Amino acid sequence: MRTSNKNNLTIAVDGYSSCGKSTFAKEIARKLNYKYIDSGAMYRAITLLCSKKNIISGEKINIKALELLLADTDIDFRFTETRNRHETFLNGKNVEDEIRTAGVSDYVSQVSEIGQVREKMVLIQRRYGKEGGIVMDGRDIGTVVFPDADLKIFMTANPEIRAERRYKELKGKGIDTDFEAVKKNIEKRDHIDSSRKISPLKKAADAIVLDNSNMTVPEQMEWFEELLIKLNYEN
Repeated sequence: MRTSNKNNLTIAVDGYSSCGKSTFAKEIARKLNYKYIDSGAMYRAITLLCSKKNIISGEKINIKALELLLADTDIDFRFTETRNRHETFLNGKNVEDEIRTAGVSDYVSQVSEIGQVREKMVLIQRRYGKEGGIVMDGRDIGTVVFPDADLKIFMTANPEIRAERRYKELKGKGIDTDFEAVKKNIEKRDHIDSSRKISPLKKAADAIVLDNSNMTVPEQMEWFEELLIKLNYEN
């Protein structure tokens, strides 16, 4: 770990899908006035691009066509005042709502395990993290993207609870789905993310585990604030 003060920490939040990483990381960024980067949204954006360009066919992905797309692809994050949220921009276009659909969720793990995709995303992610003052969540932030991060948190939760959270999120957005389909998608993503050869999902040796199965967001933030004090990052 690097030695930093509270004003320019690099904070990595890793963990399983649908365990609230993004919500938690956004709250941390808001508290510390840091830049927030959703690495999972980056892979979702590439998956959306593949779908729009007809690069995905069933379980197959046209790697050569994908490589050509990656060369001219950029992803950015901006806080939209009118919607009071961080949003994902793919080549200058706001795709925040599009990348959260079930269709993207069905293929994002397959796209994420492609080496060329991960190399491109890591380059972009490290570009954002050069000066610190950043919170990034994902699967391999503390192990691959920022192995020297000042603070690494690994989030987990009961699979049933994660599925229920994801199901309610989708229904709240008006997306028609059922609980069993959501649960199977999460199980599939867990397996692919944990078993892939390139940058698999795993806890960094120096990461601090947060099981938020029975915690509200305010309770998670209380946990984080106590952690800052314990690590002497709080004023």
